[in-house]
Amino acid sequence: MLQGRSSGILLPVFSLPGPYGIGTLGEGARRFVDFLSQARQHTWQILPLVPPGSGDSPYMSPSAFAGNPWLLDLEDLHQRGLLTAEELSAARYPDPDRVDYAWLRETRPALLRAAWRRDQETAARADFLAREAHWLPDYALFRAIHDQLDLPLDQWPEELRRRVPAALDRAREELAEEVDFQVFLQYHFFRQWDALKAYANQRGVAIMGDLPIYVSADSAEVWAQPQLFQMDGDFVPSAVAGVPPDAFSDVGQHWGNPLYDWAGHRQELFGWWVRRMKHAARLYDRLRIDHFRGLHTYWSIPAGAKAALEGHWEEGPGQPLLDLLSREVPELELIAEDLGDLDEAARQFIAASGIPGMKILVYAFDPVGESAYLPHNCPPQSVVYTGTHDTPTFVQWLFEEASPDERDYASDYLRLRPDEGFGWGAVCGAWGAPSSLAIAPLQDVLGLGKDARVNFPGTTGPENWSWRVRADALNPGVADHLGKITRTYRRG
Repeated sequence: MLQGRSSGILLPVFSLPGPYGIGTLGEGARRFVDFLSQARQHTWQILPLVPPGSGDSPYMSPSAFAGNPWLLDLEDLHQRGLLTAEELSAARYPDPDRVDYAWLRETRPALLRAAWRRDQETAARADFLAREAHWLPDYALFRAIHDQLDLPLDQWPEELRRRVPAALDRAREELAEEVDFQVFLQYHFFRQWDALKAYANQRGVAIMGDLPIYVSADSAEVWAQPQLFQMDGDFVPSAVAGVPPDAFSDVGQHWGNPLYDWAGHRQELFGWWVRRMKHAARLYDRLRIDHFRGLHTYWSIPAGAKAALEGHWEEGPGQPLLDLLSREVPELELIAEDLGDLDEAARQFIAASGIPGMKILVYAFDPVGESAYLPHNCPPQSVVYTGTHDTPTFVQWLFEEASPDERDYASDYLRLRPDEGFGWGAVCGAWGAPSSLAIAPLQDVLGLGKDARVNFPGTTGPENWSWRVRADALNPGVADHLGKITRTYRRG
């Protein structure tokens, strides 16, 4: 349950400023924490830390547990003697505004392998591997095989795909160095993350993580425990995840993730979810569960269907899973992503769970009807957002997507002023709501438009998951103004 009134900023780690082509867990992250502290913000919400998958999406990851090695702080590795000054200089990237994932895939592995060859912390890595035994051995071997074959899981040789013991033994022997390289990456990722989280917490900033409800079909989880998913014997999903038409898409969304086999392996899945949430409790202070309603009912799209509209609702694990997680991981504060099309039963499930839901400002301004997202209608046990990573920025919505009547109503309601900046009006509207927690994407604080949007749902392309903020945007003037608004609305 949320307590008091506070606020925070949504910014993916990859969007942080820095010279190495992507935001990292290093100096840029610490300076952003300092910015939040100066601005009286007590929450930094991020997107999933897992390695990106198809379309560079963190919601299509090859692992539910691993960290994204692209986010490693190279300067930390240099300070530990694992990278030379020349290698560090060569890792710089000239464009500060976008993540170039193709460039990262081409250049970063060789750099990280050079660091691995110099690393002498073999005992510490072995201890780390033992502590993370429930996921890391399978993940490291999965990635080693995946990189060697350069093929998705469903195209692997049958003996490896089906985990024939003799084939796995050969792979472990032949790819021992590659497996150790993957362990090296994860060891240093979690070492760096632990240091960054401690730095944030010491400055009064809590970290809110984001948990994708599903994993990718091309993932270590599906390979290691295929029985947990609705898959056939060849690792082809019999049904996949998505959603029917909603506010994000008028034709629905066809995600393609394999669905959990709740009917066939309920207790085993319950145990897997407990391990997953305990892992998350180590990383975060709060956790947003993406597509929370999927724990009540989930949209099942038949394999081979081309459109999300061909799906239907199926029963999920419901309240018994939430009760178990509450008992086993009581320290982790949960937030329910409860957006999209909800029927009455799903709304009752979310309400009965006691987990705060989300209210989104860019969907609030129906000029005729009443909206549950209008600030004055937000209940205290909720998180109000100006927008999310999946929505347009507030300025983009106001000038490119809102109807003239919506724009007029939003302008009147929020008392928008061009001289102040329209993003600040959105922040004031959210910060003034009764919700215990208010969050704004950094883009809305800065009043940025379409070019700064993080993701366009239902699409793939270089404009997704790639926006980065420049360091000079995180200046004392912005921090002080945000801090003043935060104090005015008694949030910090």
